[in-house]
Amino acid sequence: MSLPSDAFILMSVVNTKLRDYYPSLDALCDDLGENKAEIVEKLANYGFSYDESQNRFI
Repeated sequence: MSLPSDAFILMSVVNTKLRDYYPSLDALCDDLGENKAEIVEKLANYGFSYDESQNRFI
């Protein structure tokens, strides 16, 4: 699966998948074959950060 390139849509899709299917960002990236650092960096450029305790980007 290819994740969206738009940061706001990406955050929405990732947060939905984290909420519904994955216990962590690592598990999501491993299962989908995505690069965690790229996702974190792209979303950080728009002011979002991954909150591990909430398992979502805020």
